[in-house]
Amino acid sequence: MTETLQRNYRATFILNTRDYDQPIDTLVGTIKEAVTGLGATVGEVRNLGHVDFARTPDKRHTGDVYLQVSFSAPAEVPGKVSERFRLEKTVQRVLVETL
Repeated sequence: MTETLQRNYRATFILNTRDYDQPIDTLVGTIKEAVTGLGATVGEVRNLGHVDFARTPDKRHTGDVYLQVSFSAPAEVPGKVSERFRLEKTVQRVLVETL
């Protein structure tokens, strides 16, 4: 019986909240459940709040909410996380880092 190696990761999400009318905590819970459903063990979840973009193509939308999710998982899960949120309208970008 082989045990899979668990690695530590941190995913940074830029949330697109322009047309989102529910509380941000609802969206955070949905993201946390989705990452857990992919086989990860979620640790710390940090809502970094509204952050202004360095450059923006739309002058009416200068920033959005950033969220960091720390998790441990096998090596194939970070790719699954990026793919899972690729077409999600409420997630603008995902960056997964190895810790």
